[in-house]
Amino acid sequence: MADTSVILALVVVTALGFDFTNGFHDTANAMATSIATRALRPKAAVALSGLLNLVGAFLSVEVALTVTNAVVKIQNSNGTPKTELLADGGTALLLIVLAGLVGGIVWNLLTWLLGLPSSSSHALFGGLIGATVAGLGWAGVNWNGDGSKLDGVVGKVILPGIMSPVIAGAVAAAGTWLIYRVTVGVARRFTDNGFRWGQIGSASLVSLAHGTNDAQKTMGVITLALIAAGDWTDTSSIPFWVKASCALAIALGTYLGGWRIIRTLGKGLVEIAPPQGMAAESASAAVILASSHLGFALSTTHVATGSILGSGVGKPGAQVRWRVAGRMVAAWLITLPAAAVVGALMWWIGHLLGGGLAGALAVFVILLAAATLMYVRSRRAPVDHQNVNDEWEDAPRPAERVPAGTAS
Repeated sequence: MADTSVILALVVVTALGFDFTNGFHDTANAMATSIATRALRPKAAVALSGLLNLVGAFLSVEVALTVTNAVVKIQNSNGTPKTELLADGGTALLLIVLAGLVGGIVWNLLTWLLGLPSSSSHALFGGLIGATVAGLGWAGVNWNGDGSKLDGVVGKVILPGIMSPVIAGAVAAAGTWLIYRVTVGVARRFTDNGFRWGQIGSASLVSLAHGTNDAQKTMGVITLALIAAGDWTDTSSIPFWVKASCALAIALGTYLGGWRIIRTLGKGLVEIAPPQGMAAESASAAVILASSHLGFALSTTHVATGSILGSGVGKPGAQVRWRVAGRMVAAWLITLPAAAVVGALMWWIGHLLGGGLAGALAVFVILLAAATLMYVRSRRAPVDHQNVNDEWEDAPRPAERVPAGTAS
């Protein structure tokens, strides 16, 4: 039981680490446009977003109670862990969860290093799917449920991942077009100032919605681990300390700001103006809140990116950098399988070392080493609140021609 307690502690710490990376990875979803249009100063924006993520994490548990059993078959229909995974104090299930979390964190950090706004949700699901396939085989994954409702990987992950950015983009495009139609003839300085104030409200709503959706996922994972270890029995509620710790972790990560991704979303996709920013943020908030109410653990990154692209399409004459958008879509497509590969690899490493405490410790040490390596690499070209709004350069500028006879 002592070994189980240590493994459980590693799972909880790793889960909170994922929540932390989720926070700074997804700050851009709410605040990139407000920072880009200077509706909010960078530090003030991430502080406001962090506070509202903290509040949002306490507002709903619908996603938390469906997050794991929607994609992998490690629980019974009543939410309790599978009996065959509870041997040796539940270490079999704990190793699957730990390996899955590591897969999600590694992908989050890698895409942050590259400045790509990929999905933290899909990274988590991918990690869990990979670890489950490695531990239980392909039959351990809930691919499409029983067909009676939208469920499983297809219904809860892939379809929302495809449809949500399209819906959010369409709403944002229509909203942007309507805004510019209504404000024709109004001096730009008046519209920009007014919409900057509107952006503060809409961005705040996105941050609140993000807390109601993304913080829940880690709550569900930790609660499942507690049940497996015998430290919690209620499958219909979340322990308060789990809610509080997950809320604080995602809020702290949000406050630190994922400046690399904020820069890509705020400056790399569209040269965004305040009316576009307000339309994009309002569309994002509406889609995210609706999905949280329905229990769909969708990607807020997909929603926010779709909204920003939609705002570019909806503004007459706006420049949309489709090459940057293409890189993002490519990252979206490989997020789930890439995180799955890492999750499966981590499970195999842990299993080769006996599947107990030694294996769990090895997986945790690998995570620390990978995180340290990527952080050190990021310091070579740092992005922070001071340069996040620098002009975006699509390609290196050509060297100036030197007149003949003047070269030394």
